[in-house]
Amino acid sequence: MSLRINDIVPDFTADTSEGPIRFHDWIGDSYAILFSHPKDFTPVCTTEFGAVAQLAGEWAKRNTKVIGISVDGVPEHARWKADIEVAAKAPVTFPIIADSGLEVAKAYDMLPADAYLPDGRTPAHTATVRSVFIIGPDKKLRLTMTYPMSVGRNFAEILRALDAVRATDGVPLATPANWVPGQDVIVALSLTDDQARERFGAIRPVLPYLRYTKDPAA
Repeated sequence: MSLRINDIVPDFTADTSEGPIRFHDWIGDSYAILFSHPKDFTPVCTTEFGAVAQLAGEWAKRNTKVIGISVDGVPEHARWKADIEVAAKAPVTFPIIADSGLEVAKAYDMLPADAYLPDGRTPAHTATVRSVFIIGPDKKLRLTMTYPMSVGRNFAEILRALDAVRATDGVPLATPANWVPGQDVIVALSLTDDQARERFGAIRPVLPYLRYTKDPAA
């Protein structure tokens, strides 16, 4: 069964390029982004991991840990990191999970519909789709995105989505289309106008059910 928003994500132990981890313990009190890629030493994946490496300071500012995963092993990950650093001109400081047994890929439903699982399979047979999971400190799934293997991810959008998740986590607010930090946010329908003003200050009604207020974090 696919993971749903607000599910507690599966815990697991795994070897990574930075040593063994237990996933929930590794997350700790941070937000986390788990992102899969089809295979090491492939062009699109190299650009994506480079983009994540270049954003190291942005993840840190948001109390967010990032971790990659593929069905390749730790030795392959270690060699591939050198290529990523050449292409991105940035160090790869986040771990990459080795999932050669497909335990994590199956638990998080990362395999495409036509996944081929023969005896003696290779990573090429079981390439994971490009999935992104944003996970809260409570280990609940906040957001997921899935891309086909041919489409590289936009990590500026993933960073924006993380900002939106953090801005609305646990408060009666939502973000409108194309929102970026600092812009007004939407008051949840669970609040009356008076309750919204008491909690957030001025509100700007556009429709009875569409009311804006300043982003409290701005």
